[in-house]
Amino acid sequence: MEGDISQKLLNGAKKTEVEEPTLRELIWTESKKLWVVAAPATFTRFSTFGVTVISQAFIGHIGPTELAAYSLCFTVLMRFGNGVLLGMASALETLCGQAFGAKQYHMLGIYLQRSWLVLFLTACCLLPLYIFTTPILIALGQDEKISHVAGYISHWFIIIVFSFIISFTCQMFLQAQSKNMIIAYLAAFSIGIHIFLSWLLIVKFKYGLAGAMFSTVLAYWMPNIGQILFVTCGGCKETWKGFSMLAFKDLGPVVKLSLSSGVMLCLEFWYNTILVLLTGNLKNAQVAIDALAICLNINGWEMMISLGFLAAASVRVSNELGRGSAKGAKFSIILTTLTSLAIGCVLFVVFLCLRGRLAYIFTTSEEVASAVADLSPLLACSILLNSVQPVLSGVAVGAGWQSIVAWVNIGSYYLVGIPIGVVLGYVLDMHVKGVWVGMLLGTLLQTVVLIVITYKTDWDRQVVLAQARVNKWFVPESRDENGSNTENATA
Repeated sequence: MEGDISQKLLNGAKKTEVEEPTLRELIWTESKKLWVVAAPATFTRFSTFGVTVISQAFIGHIGPTELAAYSLCFTVLMRFGNGVLLGMASALETLCGQAFGAKQYHMLGIYLQRSWLVLFLTACCLLPLYIFTTPILIALGQDEKISHVAGYISHWFIIIVFSFIISFTCQMFLQAQSKNMIIAYLAAFSIGIHIFLSWLLIVKFKYGLAGAMFSTVLAYWMPNIGQILFVTCGGCKETWKGFSMLAFKDLGPVVKLSLSSGVMLCLEFWYNTILVLLTGNLKNAQVAIDALAICLNINGWEMMISLGFLAAASVRVSNELGRGSAKGAKFSIILTTLTSLAIGCVLFVVFLCLRGRLAYIFTTSEEVASAVADLSPLLACSILLNSVQPVLSGVAVGAGWQSIVAWVNIGSYYLVGIPIGVVLGYVLDMHVKGVWVGMLLGTLLQTVVLIVITYKTDWDRQVVLAQARVNKWFVPESRDENGSNTENATA
């Protein structure tokens, strides 16, 4: 009897050892991890994008000159600063994600402080652009009155640019730990306050542009204050061990990875800007630019979903690589890509069916609405590509391939997409459609190349590389805690 019981227990133990979760269980588990990052990240990006749209709407009621100046500053200056700092901050996604997966929790706080230093120096280098905006715009042939107002707005933008340092780094620090619901709550609170303050200062008390910019600055800084308090006051006990002099050590590799990340993302961000610039030189440019602006506005809102999946792909891949699971990284890539693609397919069909009807949300012009309807198939294709391409960029960030993707972007976008767009738009007289087709072909080529790279990658080797990176910059926790005033001061 005793032998039978022992035999049953041994059999039960063996069963437990070999028993693996079913495919359905794996999908359910990974989906939960995916949406824990993707949902708050998407909402946060919608809210941040909404701050700009709300500011633009209220400034439009102040006057056409103020609106033109704000639009110019946002399109050129804000996007430039945003692209550079967001790109450089994405290095933190690689470092924090892999360190968290490797359970080197205390290193996340050190990486965060190193990223603050790198981004602060970068923001200081960008200052002349915002200080001398007026003479720069006048030299570029812009209207003098608009340039002077833009110069005033750009001085306010300096405060916003420095807010990106805290915003981007804290978001990536928290995302690596799947703790980004707090970011979504803060973003929702911030946009609510922004709407109320904009109405109060502009409509009620008539403070004009100063009131609008004060409310905008506050909307960008409020979430930062909340994030800093959450990180430093107990919300991240395992990953934040206090300020450390170790933040000043090993900055070289962080700068190198940050520069690669910055180049990679900036090349993508500036691609659409070049599309607008090329369109501005075509015949009947006013209608073309209006129609394109509407399409890019819709595309921009949809892109917030894609950027949420970019964040999720980056976090999941970096966590799995840091944990040492090549199989987990591959499964995460497949599931994230298929989930994002499914959403993209639904939106593709929706925008194909709606066509020009969406234009009437933004304009009353029949001519512009007709032009939007004509561009709708291209918009739908862009949305479909956006459902895959950002996920693959997120995979690249998670694995630390930023420099490779930067070269892929140069080849796909600037050596293929733009030249084809110029030939189709100008030489073959396809106008804005030709330019956009060229740009889409560049994006398609980039997507195909990234799919091939991802498919051909030896993920077991990527695990080794990730663990080598994590171990190379590893600092024992005891040294960080006990030597913060002595050892760290000489590190």
